[in-house]
Amino acid sequence: MLKALDIKKDYIIGDKVLSVLKGISFHLHRGEFMSVMGPSGAGKSTCLHILGCLDRPSSGFLEIDSINTFGLSDSELASLRNKKIGFVFQSFNLLPKLTAFQNVELPLIYAGVKVRKQICLEALDSVGLLKRSEHRPSELSGGEQQRVAIARALVNNPAIILADEPTGNLDTKSGRDIMNIFDSLNALGRTILMITHDRKVAEHGDRIIHLKDGIVEYEEPSSGVKE
Repeated sequence: MLKALDIKKDYIIGDKVLSVLKGISFHLHRGEFMSVMGPSGAGKSTCLHILGCLDRPSSGFLEIDSINTFGLSDSELASLRNKKIGFVFQSFNLLPKLTAFQNVELPLIYAGVKVRKQICLEALDSVGLLKRSEHRPSELSGGEQQRVAIARALVNNPAIILADEPTGNLDTKSGRDIMNIFDSLNALGRTILMITHDRKVAEHGDRIIHLKDGIVEYEEPSSGVKE
C-alpha cells in the first residue's frame, strides 16, 4: 500500500543545511495499522507530511497504492491526496462556520462528486454523529469534532488514513472512544498509519516504528494490549 525508501528531507537555513529526515525506509501493507513514535524533533510530522504528499522529500522513493509519486506535478499530487489519502489531525482542522455535514462534504466537492448527501450521512453515522450533523464545531465537544474529522477522512474511500496525534487534544475517555473507532475501521480492512507520542495509543497498531533524530531507530510488533 505504501513504500518509502531512503526518504530524506533537508531545509536550507541561511548558509546551513538542516537534515530533518536522514533516510527513512519502511513498507505499510494493505489493511495494516502501523504506529510511528518518537520524541519531539524526531521527524514524525515531517515524515507524515511527506507520506501524505503535503510536502516533497529532498530525495528518496515514495509509492502510494502502486503510484510512484516521484516527478508528479503539484496538481497531480493534490489529486492523489484527495483520491487516495484521508487525513486526521490533532487540531481537527474543521472550518468553524460550516456544519459537521458541510465539513464532511468538502472532499467530495473538491473531487467533483455530484451526489454527496448519502455518502456524508453514512460517514457521520459510522462515527456515531448522525444526529449532530447540523451542528457547527463550536457546538461539539473535542471528541465529537475529531469524529467529524474521521468521517471527513472517509468520504472519498481513501486507500490509506494518515492520523497525526489524533488523541493529542482529547481527554482520556474521548481518546479511548476515538481509538475504538480506528480499531473498528482497521477491522473493516482500512489501512492506517498513525503518529503518536503515547505508548498506550501506539499499541493499537499492529507494529510500531520508532523514529529518532530523523532515522528509523527500530521497529517492534505491538504487544496487542489496548487501553
